[in-house]
Amino acid sequence: MNLTDLPYRPCVGLVLFNKNGHVFVGKRIDTPAGWQMPQGGIDEGEDIKTAALRELKEEVGTDKVQILRIADETIKYDVPMELSTKHWGGKFRGQEQTWVALRFTGNDSDIHLNSHTPPEFSAWKWIPLSETVDAIVPFKRETYEKVITLFQDIALLEPSKA
Repeated sequence: MNLTDLPYRPCVGLVLFNKNGHVFVGKRIDTPAGWQMPQGGIDEGEDIKTAALRELKEEVGTDKVQILRIADETIKYDVPMELSTKHWGGKFRGQEQTWVALRFTGNDSDIHLNSHTPPEFSAWKWIPLSETVDAIVPFKRETYEKVITLFQDIALLEPSKA
């Protein structure tokens, strides 16, 4: 079967802003050279908000957030064939993501990467939203460029106004 014949996996992507307007990125355990913002599949029966908060708790280990915005449009991207086979048993060609912007209301000590087994990330840091494109694996760069366009206004706002 050709990868282009497969459907996209419904997914949420999370842009977690700190009080300085920087965003959370994690270093993937399975791709040490790749950093990314949290993301994950939408379980059957979940709405976007529920999926976003669940994924955040699983991957970042916190629920100390305020949802700022849920994007009106979805963003699709294809993955290399070997990743489709490895992660989803070859059932999907890529992901169709609804991105959610959140404000982190906790402290850095509230982030616990090992709160879920297996953990997604081995390390994390805060970076400017504009730098996420250079941190991500090449096949997701176009997606991150679109995410920056969707949420760059939030990165520029004072936290009290976001």
